[in-house]
Amino acid sequence: MKRMNKKVIGVAGTNGSGKDTVMGLLRDNHGYLFVSATDLLATELERRGDPTDRQHKAALSAEWRREHGMGVIVKKAYESWKLRAEQYPNGVVVGSLRHPGEVDEVHALDGIVVWVDADAKVRYDRIQSANRGRAIEDAVSFERFLEDEAREMHPSGDAATLDMASVKDRADLFLDNGGEDIAVFQQTVEEKLIKS
Repeated sequence: MKRMNKKVIGVAGTNGSGKDTVMGLLRDNHGYLFVSATDLLATELERRGDPTDRQHKAALSAEWRREHGMGVIVKKAYESWKLRAEQYPNGVVVGSLRHPGEVDEVHALDGIVVWVDADAKVRYDRIQSANRGRAIEDAVSFERFLEDEAREMHPSGDAATLDMASVKDRADLFLDNGGEDIAVFQQTVEEKLIKS
């Protein structure tokens, strides 16, 4: 079965790995609606008057999971797509998944989950050199970058807290973005996700 036939594609991976590149390609070249969990969380935090840093986003996502179920981020993205399905007939791409319940929800919708990764130092250098909207938040030492990642990979609270290691374990397709040429990575995405 061609992966391109999937109406729901979840994208997950480590920070700076190229998740936005994958989601942007699906949006721009293949007509998918792109729903960002980060944007959903930031919008709600701004509405509440709270900071939009990583820790507040993690706390809010856990709150939503406790109140609305472990796949709430994917459910919100899917509902958003259903309202605009005529405009985006191919489906919805949602990222960045950070909890196994989100993977389960993608699979329940007969979708697939893509995990994007690269060497930690490569990803750190990308983030530090990029002009990103989260520049202040991302301006941390390499050691802090690794600590933050380790905290997000393994749950440190109840069942609703971040657990990216379990997301990775349940992913259907793995993409390595360890190179420096974005065009080469985009071609890899096309070959492994779209044309397979």
